Amino acid sequence: MGAATFVNVTEGKDAKQAFAKARDAAAWENGHGGYTGTIAEKREFVMIDPKKDGADTTDWSQVNYEEYAYSLINESDPRVDDKWGPAGCIQLSDREFLFFGWASS
Repeated sequence: MGAATFVNVTEGKDAKQAFAKARDAAAWENGHGGYTGTIAEKREFVMIDPKKDGADTTDWSQVNYEEYAYSLINESDPRVDDKWGPAGCIQLSDREFLFFGWASS
C-alpha cells in the first residue's frame, strides 16, 4: 500500500477535540475501511510550534502555516514522516488547528 499527504484545518475547544472532529469527518467522507490517505488513518498527533522550531520569519501574522506544514512533509521531518506515525498539529488560534502529514492509502 502507498501513502498520501493530507492537510486539515479544524476547530475545537482544544487540539484533542479538533483532531477527533477532523478524523470523524474524514472517515465519514472516505469510509471506514482503512487506507484512505486521510487523517482518518491517524490515531495520534504531535504538536509543532513553528516559532520554537526557529522558522525564519519576523512577521508571524504573514506566515502561511499550510506551506510550512508542507515544507516539513517535503523535508521528511521525522515528527511527521511516517504514514503509520502521528499527524502534525499546528495551533492557528485559540480554537483552530492545522493537522497534516502522511497517511496510508
